[in-house]
Amino acid sequence: MNKNLAVRAVAGLAAVSALVSLAACTPSPQAQADPDGAPVVTTDQEQKIRQNVLKAIKAADDARDTKALAARMSGPALTVRESQLKIAQSTNKLDSSATIPDSLSQSIVSTSKTWPRDLFAITTVTDQQQSQRLLVLDQEKATSNYKIWGLVRLFSGVQMPKFAVATIGSEQGDANTSGLLLTPAKAAEQYADVLEKGSNSSNANRFADDSFRQQLTTLTESVQSAIAQNEGSQTQKYSADTKNMKVIRTADGGALAVVAITSVWTRTAGSNRKSLPASESETALFGNAQSTSTLEVTYMNEVALYIPASGSSEQIRAVGAERQPISVVAK
Repeated sequence: MNKNLAVRAVAGLAAVSALVSLAACTPSPQAQADPDGAPVVTTDQEQKIRQNVLKAIKAADDARDTKALAARMSGPALTVRESQLKIAQSTNKLDSSATIPDSLSQSIVSTSKTWPRDLFAITTVTDQQQSQRLLVLDQEKATSNYKIWGLVRLFSGVQMPKFAVATIGSEQGDANTSGLLLTPAKAAEQYADVLEKGSNSSNANRFADDSFRQQLTTLTESVQSAIAQNEGSQTQKYSADTKNMKVIRTADGGALAVVAITSVWTRTAGSNRKSLPASESETALFGNAQSTSTLEVTYMNEVALYIPASGSSEQIRAVGAERQPISVVAK
């Protein structure tokens, strides 16, 4: 057998990891909220803010200018977009998953009077009928521009929780928000554990099954089968950034939380074999580096979790995810 045959076979399987198969989600109904607070941004202001942000991002996309992104992107969304543009510089095409529709299905406006201040928005489907996007825009302080902090593709057919109409506004939460089945920080940590360990995780029964987990499980099993033929190995470690989460309360007392989960996928080929990039995106990021027996690939996974209110019989469930390789290094 060719020394690299099994490792190259992995490439066709692992390419799935860079693209979660997603389509349009079910539009969420409008709901009334507790009127104690008031939205800090009007719908007209929200539209103007978002259009200005998208215009700047499009200019950076067209120029393949990673440095220009920081003016209007931050957090995990910036990390993902920088990687997407680096790949586009190599492949001469920007993946369609990077598309951000400029029209909305729903705007979710915070009532927070302090900073940092967030805006959530659910877009329509793309022109190619790809899934709706969940946008999280962040303003660090009163004099700062809003930036897209989070960008998640929603799952096919997902039922989103209800939110207050934008003219009423929704309460902004944080990683330690109480009154939920779990705090957002705990939910993120436990979901990361489920991604890493699958059904073997002690936290698995807290979460409803979802297409993101299903695809990662299928991918891991397929790669393991190919690697095992050449006595290779693989490991994946997932870590949630619970210090930098975005949380907005839902009309039913629950919360929608967006978290960045970093994963490190280490693949080692068998004796006297080389471990190769496993997708076009990984290949572009790896560039002309020298291959060795071990490859370490870091992925950014942006995940949106719906956390029901305390006392609910529902499970916590992911409603969308974005997965992007951001570093490929031979070890």
